[in-house]
Amino acid sequence: MTKEQIKVVVCGDHGVGKSSLIACLVKDQFIASLQEVVPPVTIPRDFQSSPYATKTTFLVDTTNYELPALHRELKTADVIWLIYSDHESYDRISLYWMMMFRSLGVNLPVILCKNKCDKQKPFDDQKHEKPLIEDDFASENDTKIEDEEFIPILREFKEVETCIKTSAKDKVNVNQAFYLCQRAITHPIAPLFDARVGDLKLLAVLALKRIFLLSDKDQDGYLSEVELIELQSRAFGKVIETLELNFIGKTLLSLSAPNQEYEGFVLYVPGKGMTKDGFLVLNKIYSEKGRHETTWSILRAFNYTDSLSLSDKVLHPKVDIPDTASVEISPIGYRFLVELFLTFDRDNDGGLNEQELQFLFKSTPGLPSLWLETNFPFSTVISNRAHVTLQGWLAQWTMTAFLDYKITTAYLVYLGFEKDARLALQITKSRRHRRRNNKLYRAPITDRKVFSCFVFGKPKCGKSCLLESFLGRSFSENYSPTIKPKIAVNSLELKGSKQYYLILQEFGEQEPAVIENSSKMKGCDVLCLAYDSSDPESFSYLYDLVCQHKHLQDIPMVFVALKADLDKQQQRCQVQPDDFTDQLFIDHPLHVSSSWPSSLNELFVKLTEAALEPSRNTPGLAPDVVKEEVDYWQYALFGTSAIGFASLISFTLYKVIRSIQHSN
Repeated sequence: MTKEQIKVVVCGDHGVGKSSLIACLVKDQFIASLQEVVPPVTIPRDFQSSPYATKTTFLVDTTNYELPALHRELKTADVIWLIYSDHESYDRISLYWMMMFRSLGVNLPVILCKNKCDKQKPFDDQKHEKPLIEDDFASENDTKIEDEEFIPILREFKEVETCIKTSAKDKVNVNQAFYLCQRAITHPIAPLFDARVGDLKLLAVLALKRIFLLSDKDQDGYLSEVELIELQSRAFGKVIETLELNFIGKTLLSLSAPNQEYEGFVLYVPGKGMTKDGFLVLNKIYSEKGRHETTWSILRAFNYTDSLSLSDKVLHPKVDIPDTASVEISPIGYRFLVELFLTFDRDNDGGLNEQELQFLFKSTPGLPSLWLETNFPFSTVISNRAHVTLQGWLAQWTMTAFLDYKITTAYLVYLGFEKDARLALQITKSRRHRRRNNKLYRAPITDRKVFSCFVFGKPKCGKSCLLESFLGRSFSENYSPTIKPKIAVNSLELKGSKQYYLILQEFGEQEPAVIENSSKMKGCDVLCLAYDSSDPESFSYLYDLVCQHKHLQDIPMVFVALKADLDKQQQRCQVQPDDFTDQLFIDHPLHVSSSWPSSLNELFVKLTEAALEPSRNTPGLAPDVVKEEVDYWQYALFGTSAIGFASLISFTLYKVIRSIQHSN
């Protein structure tokens, strides 16, 4: 069978009416004389009136006289339609059929059907228990599971999903029984409800709690009428009526009244709405009454699969990213993130504290692993109380999308982004390259707003302090060696009020390995090569680095002399910094100090501009070569104008000479 088909295997003792039910379903009439086993029947989805008809249904009739064939069919089935009709066949449900299913290792939903109800009467007239399951598509009297014969089987065998009475002769509940078989696959009860305990299962509870959190837009702990209407519209595509809202409220209030089942629980508060406990109780009632398709509609509207996990296709949609292209957040994505920040900033202090962050990520598996690895929130902008600001919040997500877009799409879904997560992203163009004088270099960038900068340099030269300064933090005299990689991300504004994001990374002990990793270096937009201007041994590290690793010279680079407020020292190196940069045809090192804010800002702007205009900062491109790019068209236009002007003069002289000749 294909995944687009539901295979229903019809089982039961000889003479219970299996073939008659199948024939009545297909022909919509009772056929008195039938062969013992009817051939398999395929019912296309388009020919089914069932509300659960999402796939083609394949019906297989069987006989217990041919056990090998029966066993083969059962092992490939999706659902079992088990039929009995009298005392003897009823007893064999427990003693034979259910035992056979278990011995074969067949763990499938079973729809138990009492057939020939046109001839049969209930086994006794004892007082019936409260209905366990109620079906919407059958009549009130025939589908309530209230017969004493059903209850022991339902309690003993968890595989039995529901029971129903039918009659092929009178055409009673034949279609309904077929619908139940389909529903057992499209809307299974087993993942939601434990009939033995009489309560929702843990995974269902966790999923419904998350849905409640996401539906509670104002985060006040209640689902108001407006929020319930939005939930109804998302799950069912229609607006819930006021009468139904009032009925739900009254039902929950009555259940929590004194001497009732949920006494002491707050399920509903008039004027505020339904609580989380009330939402869980409501869905429990749906499962108890056989209306679990309602719960499934809610779950699937929030992208839950049959295993009650979020769909991987939704969490990680396929995104086509060309080589050397990058991923950024779209305006739609930024708008969602801003609204999320404002919603969970409960004290309106302009920052998310630890408790607010914990509550914000309650609908997710927790903080992304990437954030933990990069020491969030200290990887971005925070307030003086160590709360993540809106600027830092957006910068952190920008960095996440750039470094690992799959984390971004997954967490957007976790956090309640209702559209396709790909709409929150935008893909930049691949890097283009140009060649001048046999030197291949990167072309100017026009469509990117996020750039990655790797900071290399000798230990103790001040790299970590540079990252801290980028985030607006003050200088600290305390030194601790960088072992694990560090990251800092922030936004900055260039001329023309254009905003960009810069991601600074230093790698600690992993720096040599990163330099050797060509794929890692491919993701770098600009190199920041830092040295301590007060340490005479510091620059030689960079000199050796650039000379030994020639591939670094294909990346735009900016040299920076840190600790410029201290006494400048002559570098013990074959070449002094200014001379070396002259040899590379790039700018001299910027002299920067954490006590000179303007110098820091100049450096970060310079790094961003170097990423935007790679040719001006790529080693090996002579100044006249770079200028050639700018002035080429000016020269071309000038040449074209000169030629045109000469042609005009020649033509004028020709006309004058011809007129003189004619006059003579």
